[in-house]
Amino acid sequence: MNHIPMRMHAPSIRPQKLTRRAIAKQQTREKVLQAAREMFVERGYEGATIRDIARAAGMSTGAVFASFADKPELFDAILSDDFAALLAPMRAAASMAPTDREALVAKFGAAYRAHGAQLPLIQAALAASWTRTPEAEKLRREAMRPIRSLVTEVLERAVERGELATRFDLRLVSDVIWDLYLAGYRPAAFEGLPVEAQTARLAERIDLVLASLKVQAA
Repeated sequence: MNHIPMRMHAPSIRPQKLTRRAIAKQQTREKVLQAAREMFVERGYEGATIRDIARAAGMSTGAVFASFADKPELFDAILSDDFAALLAPMRAAASMAPTDREALVAKFGAAYRAHGAQLPLIQAALAASWTRTPEAEKLRREAMRPIRSLVTEVLERAVERGELATRFDLRLVSDVIWDLYLAGYRPAAFEGLPVEAQTARLAERIDLVLASLKVQAA
């Protein structure tokens, strides 16, 4: 007897529809995040309390704690959302740059412009970074990974084009350029440095890094 194998069809997986409760919870979370962002920008990390945030959101402190365990977790959620939102404009800015050097400058210039209106939030982020737990710091770095990888992508492309020597540790070079980018927020926050000047200063420092690599590669 010939046996005809039966075709097993995997059941189609339909997207799960959110319940009203889930939708309401998500809306509450977004409302808390928006209110918290405004409070952190206005009063800084230390000055904004959960009570202030709850009042700005029009809800109780208990409702805030139903979405976030504490203020650090709430603050980190805002920063993670910012990192995710930066990815697209940074990629778009770099895609229009004619050279790898200009791609780096364009990427960070896009980030500076996005943060220009909320520098107090950046100040708060830098201040909070010193008191963050190791677990929270690990999560923060994981959220930043896609953005940091953009720098490595540009450097790898420069190596492929023969502009940088293959013997250099690109991860180390990427770390140096990333630290230069972060350092650019201090003069913007404390000296009122405009975004254009902030970006131009970073460009000069990136030029120094890339020039030193090219000299050694020659």
